[in-house]
Amino acid sequence: MDPTAYFKIGYGLYVVTSSRDGRDNGMICNAVMQVTADPPRMVVAINKANFTHSTLLATGVMNVCALAESAPFALFERFGFQSGRTRDKFAGIGFGRGENGLPVLKEHCCAVFELRIEDYRDLGTHGLFTCAVTAAKTLSDAPAMSYAYYHANVKPKPKASAPTAPGAPAKWVCKICGYVYDPAENDGVAFEDLPADWLCPWCKHPKSDFEKMQG
Repeated sequence: MDPTAYFKIGYGLYVVTSSRDGRDNGMICNAVMQVTADPPRMVVAINKANFTHSTLLATGVMNVCALAESAPFALFERFGFQSGRTRDKFAGIGFGRGENGLPVLKEHCCAVFELRIEDYRDLGTHGLFTCAVTAAKTLSDAPAMSYAYYHANVKPKPKASAPTAPGAPAKWVCKICGYVYDPAENDGVAFEDLPADWLCPWCKHPKSDFEKMQG
């Protein structure tokens, strides 16, 4: 199985927003697709480890904000590299609200879809939400951000790391988000010894998306 083959599938990039008990949240998502036109329906897949997953199951509604190519890496750090369990991701930024009361990004967002969850399917690591579109609005004519554009133009290239000492366990870097796993910062546990179901702490991708750093 060649995991890099999946990189050839075209994706957009979105911020899925939710709210529960007065607490707003948002997360980066690339698994969003329209599946029917009449009536309009979309499917959204969410990793079950994400705080958003349990919120959506409890509330039954979400907004999907389509990101524009102008979205900076800082936006991906805010909504993708920290957890809504411990951080208010909307603190300090301007945002509005849709007709359903959920957050809508004011900047770097070219369209928004308001969704009502109609069906849920457990897919193991992820949950698949089938949703009715209750509202849709174009916010700008800016080109929508694609996964390929993000990797080519937005995501910083991995920074040079200090050389690994002779005999020390190697460092590994996530090919998706650039997170570097350094055994020296993780109680000396070698990457190869991590559990098979270990996930990148930033982007939640599996061990198969990491590569060994040279030097």
